Amino acid sequence: MKPADIQKRLDFIREAERLKDVVRNSYTSQGRRESTAEHTWRLCLMAMVFQDELGDLDFLKVLKICLLHDLGEAIGGDIPATAQGSVPDKGHRERVDLLQLMEALPAALREEFLGLWDEYENASSPEGRAAKALDKIETILQHNQGRNAPDFDYAFNLTYGRKYTDGRDLFRQIRDAVDEETRKRMTSGA
Repeated sequence: MKPADIQKRLDFIREAERLKDVVRNSYTSQGRRESTAEHTWRLCLMAMVFQDELGDLDFLKVLKICLLHDLGEAIGGDIPATAQGSVPDKGHRERVDLLQLMEALPAALREEFLGLWDEYENASSPEGRAAKALDKIETILQHNQGRNAPDFDYAFNLTYGRKYTDGRDLFRQIRDAVDEETRKRMTSGA
């Protein structure tokens, strides 16, 4: 590989570092706002923890999709889960930002990454749907685990992303467990 090609790939990695500073509207168990990079890390970890139950899915593809799914947020920032329905062009904006972020990469890598991101965004493959389901579950799990404001709307968790999590028995089972946690948070007033 030529030194200039290495530098272009490193430039991309440097730009992607911005994701570490994008904070989400979710809080850690210690009360600190979570970054999108931290969410992505735990999403990938969750995929690995359930890898043995993903059956016929291409796990490497699931993991790649998980790694890339929020990368566009490095430029445009995060839109909280509770507000996503009110932003009709969210996916388009993230795609444009992702394309900008990937400018330094070779065309073949850009196409691969964009294709994987599209599979996630459109839930157009079994792997894309799995990553989408796990993403929603990880968000709900963080809502339940985080030190949230007293007026946090836990009822939101019970419907969030259900169309993705109900698509496979494994995700329904995981969802049942996190929904039970949500109900406990709702009744405890925590």
